[in-house]
Amino acid sequence: MDTPPKAKGRARASWDEYFMNIAREVSTRSTCDRKFVGAVIVRDRSILATGYNGSIRGLPHCDEEGHLMEEGHCVRTVHAEANAIVQAARNGVRIDGSSIYVTASPCWGCFRLIANAGIARVAFGEFYRDPRIFDVAVKLGIELVDMSKSAAASPAASS
Repeated sequence: MDTPPKAKGRARASWDEYFMNIAREVSTRSTCDRKFVGAVIVRDRSILATGYNGSIRGLPHCDEEGHLMEEGHCVRTVHAEANAIVQAARNGVRIDGSSIYVTASPCWGCFRLIANAGIARVAFGEFYRDPRIFDVAVKLGIELVDMSKSAAASPAASS
């Protein structure tokens, strides 16, 4: 774990902290108040795409028309991780081998998208709902970083 150098009397954010802070800012655009989530896809310390919870492009949002609930989940929104992956695809940005920073751990559906998109590392700010991601990540060689467990999560030296 790298310790960031002090910059003029203050601790400089690690790369993981920096990108997670940006994911938190992205989450402020979320339009479903059940869970404000932001995602940032990064490779080589450069942001490739961002995403937040929001409705299908061109349709009303939860904060405009209310939630569309099915089996205890709001299905009006597209999740932050999926929106970030879609943004990369729409813009022709290759995300294979990248990292994704998400304010909450991915649901099972988003984790499957992350895995199939070739994302190699998932850093999340809090655990949310689905423990299946842990076993499957090990099987697939996807690194999971729980940033809620320590202030100095593993460095993103090449992410």
